[in-house]
Amino acid sequence: MEFKSKIKTIEWVDNYSKMVDQTVIPYEYKFVNITTGEQMFHAIKDMIVRGAPAIGIAGAHGVVLYAQEALNNGMTNVEEFKKWVIEKAEYMKTSRPTAVNLMWAVEKQIEVIKNSHSDVKGIIEELKQNGIKLENEDIEINKKIGDYGAEVVPKGATILTHCNAGALATVGYGTALGVVRSAYAKDNSIQVFADETRPRQQGARITTFELAMDGIPVTLITDGMCSYFMSKGMIDMVVVGADRIAANGDTANKIGTYTVAIAAKYHNIPFYIAAPLSTIDTSIKTGKEIPIEERSREEVTHINGKRICAEGINIINPGFDVTPHELIAGIITEKGILRPDYTKSIAEAFQK
Repeated sequence: MEFKSKIKTIEWVDNYSKMVDQTVIPYEYKFVNITTGEQMFHAIKDMIVRGAPAIGIAGAHGVVLYAQEALNNGMTNVEEFKKWVIEKAEYMKTSRPTAVNLMWAVEKQIEVIKNSHSDVKGIIEELKQNGIKLENEDIEINKKIGDYGAEVVPKGATILTHCNAGALATVGYGTALGVVRSAYAKDNSIQVFADETRPRQQGARITTFELAMDGIPVTLITDGMCSYFMSKGMIDMVVVGADRIAANGDTANKIGTYTVAIAAKYHNIPFYIAAPLSTIDTSIKTGKEIPIEERSREEVTHINGKRICAEGINIINPGFDVTPHELIAGIITEKGILRPDYTKSIAEAFQK
């Protein structure tokens, strides 16, 4: 039985990109229409759209929006058009530095521009169709990830996840929560423990919201509670997403993931990454080379606009940490579950 999620996070409609505004969940579930490249840049930067696969698709859509603007501004010379749109595409990549899916998807659009022999209108149509193709492929890739992952989920398991790697982090099915959805379709005794994921509470706000929407049992815990529940035998496995994976398997994910992985290792609980191959950056050898986004101080000092600490204190707010490959039991991809030695299994996955 295939699980049908009710959520589609982002899609191209006519001449604009339609997406769920994730900054207002769980208070509202609403869509916004992004009609310009600059709007898309800020939608990614300000986390209206978030999750590595989803922002990849958003970046691909953003290139189309910039291309449409160029034509609307009277740019009909093909070489001038290509140069301008590629410059804007490179700028789009800078909206968030850690998630490699953004760079991957934008680069796919740059390839279309460089290889096209059409006029300006033709190139725009090619970009649009390629963006829609990437969008549709994302759902199919996530379903494959889910099905492979479900094979290692024990019957009646309680799965801990951190941050949100679900339908709302992708086009519509999810990576880590794709594993949950596929496992739940086979065994409805599966349940989830979700870390709140400070400081932006993606677990509390988003993961619990989408699992409740899909009727999958979920229990919310604070970030500091995972070791307690592991020690009580209440967690059977951990599955999280990823924003960038190095060639050796070191994995960047939302801040706090590394802590969960250490706790899981101590308690002999398998810790899995679920991510498409597009999240693997084979150009970097280890996680030490992954750029870590430093985010606003206000994310830490304020909750829902209200200050929660004394004024004037120092704040450091990295958005991600890197889990060493030694702590990872497997990387669940659309090509199957990769196992150590990751340098070897990752290289082989790209050859399949």
